[in-house]
Amino acid sequence: MKQNQAIIQVKGLRQYYDKFAAVNGIDFEVYPGEIFGLIGTNGAGKTSTIKALAGVQKVTSGMIRVMGQPPAMVRSSLGYLTQQFSLYSDLSVEENLRYYAKMRRLPEEIFQSRRKQYLQWLALKPFADRLAGHLSGGMKQKLALCCALITQPQILLLDEVSTGIDAVFRREIWSFLAKIAQQGTTIVVATHYLDEAERCDRVALIHNGTIQQIGPPEDLRASMELSCFEVVPEDPMLASGPIFAATEQALQNAIASNHTPVVDLKPLGDRMMVFVSKQAISAEEAIQQILHLHQLPSARIHPANPTLEHVMANHLQRSSGVKTSFPGLFSTVSQRSSPPYNSASNVNWIVKVDQVSKVYGNFQAVRSLSFTISRGEILGLLGANGAGKTTLMKLLCGLLRPSSGKICYTSEHLLPYSPSVKQRIGYMSQKLTLYPDLTILENLSFFGRAYGVPRQQRNARIDWILQTFGLTQSANQRVRNLSGGNKQRVAFGAAILHEPDILFLDEPTSGMDILVGRQFWQILQGFARQGTAIVVTTHSMEEAEYCTNLLFMRLGELILQGSPAAIKAQQTGTLVEILSASPKNTLYSLEQQFEPWRMVFMGDRIQMILDQPSNISQLQDYLASVEVEPHQITPIPFSLEAAFLNISQHPKKR
Repeated sequence: MKQNQAIIQVKGLRQYYDKFAAVNGIDFEVYPGEIFGLIGTNGAGKTSTIKALAGVQKVTSGMIRVMGQPPAMVRSSLGYLTQQFSLYSDLSVEENLRYYAKMRRLPEEIFQSRRKQYLQWLALKPFADRLAGHLSGGMKQKLALCCALITQPQILLLDEVSTGIDAVFRREIWSFLAKIAQQGTTIVVATHYLDEAERCDRVALIHNGTIQQIGPPEDLRASMELSCFEVVPEDPMLASGPIFAATEQALQNAIASNHTPVVDLKPLGDRMMVFVSKQAISAEEAIQQILHLHQLPSARIHPANPTLEHVMANHLQRSSGVKTSFPGLFSTVSQRSSPPYNSASNVNWIVKVDQVSKVYGNFQAVRSLSFTISRGEILGLLGANGAGKTTLMKLLCGLLRPSSGKICYTSEHLLPYSPSVKQRIGYMSQKLTLYPDLTILENLSFFGRAYGVPRQQRNARIDWILQTFGLTQSANQRVRNLSGGNKQRVAFGAAILHEPDILFLDEPTSGMDILVGRQFWQILQGFARQGTAIVVTTHSMEEAEYCTNLLFMRLGELILQGSPAAIKAQQTGTLVEILSASPKNTLYSLEQQFEPWRMVFMGDRIQMILDQPSNISQLQDYLASVEVEPHQITPIPFSLEAAFLNISQHPKKR
């Protein structure tokens, strides 16, 4: 990968805003054809670094050379895609591309060749005549990427390229990036999605404006001083019950005591990830001893591979004292403002959906759905963009009425739009419903009064929200001046202020970094343990692992339902991992022979979905025939991302 001459050189870069050091003396180099990732929490300095590389802002001090020149001197050789990408809503896909080509004076013959290639690679060809304003978020992102690349820049700078898009679009975008990198384009991508950063050739972990670690993802994972284990109840039925909660609490208490080699814990929907010092003689025995000490049942303990998320959380915890787990976070701050639904009832479900459909003209957004939502359940709604998830959530909240079928709450059979139900629902939409000219404190106070929370309880809960989300110092700041991540924290606080019996969250963590996201999910798990039912939509398969139950939708229909482990176990076919000396070249060869949706580019390897194990020998023969040597093919368990692609893309399952 490395060539002798770096195409980007950064030395001693500093970027100050007034007295705040957003970037504080960083050094790195990027080489031709490399995919280089900038990772870190919100405010770490990623966007400031990308802007400096693009030459769109003057740096305070330091040196940047791009192809041997200051960035401003080589802008014609740069493609730059910002978080707020610029498209013209009233122009079609084709017209947007043509506009950017003409702006750069691209000859018509070259434009037509690249237009055809890029629209095909990013599956936009059928939508060439559609107005950009009528595209989904994922399609807009792909079109913006095409516009940035239409002049075929030597260097592509991407700032949060995958925010808000589903696993299908993410696979397509990263496959596309691998292809253009293989052709020689150098790519620098800033992201806080660490599963994406795994696909980079090298990454730089930035915190508080400084680079903490830099290198290939596999080297960063190997440098982690902890071993990772997956802890699963012997009885899967216990995964969401009180025994599982007691197991988590026992491990959290042991971590807090500092008298055990267990140093961190990440609770998921049906299992836990436990991190143990590599110096421990027997990690499995240390975990089992904690369970036995608290008279808890033994659990199945399996070694697991650490991810970049684990590396980053552990590094920040060791080097900066940043908390990555929050024991005791769910202490009750007050009495409930309203009694729970018929808590004496033997009926466990809180919502029942019976043959519900929603039709807009000739378009059927939701098709004959039937399911129940139980108290204490975290239900994840999954599906590609346009699957019907947001429509279903609005139906459940009473914001829309079904065209047919019925939704009722508890054994009292209350309708979702009845006043007594609305008082017990919390809802956080994709478009945050905050008042931009009010302060954080004023917004929270308004929503508390609107829900009828008594003053004393309201003030205590607001204090808890401000403290928990680190908003105390900015409580009197107007919402319009907040970062996207802080706006989401305020919106979430407003949704939980009245301690709802059921909480609906539509893409709540879009734009949140790893630490805030982990804290957010710990809060949700605490509410679920107290009996709150939670319904959440997400495009992140890593976050879907936090759910106790998943509901997969496609074109408005319910396709599959179950726990994360059950969903993965139900997949037909085989998932294999392909290791080769040149993964980008291997991906290109595979896509010439097989359906592209089957391949997921993972940086140093490729994952591929096969219909049956016997296809492995055929795959071996094909790779040998195109001289992909050496290579290694290994069957691996299905991930949720692979399951998502298998469910949503396999032609026999449509």
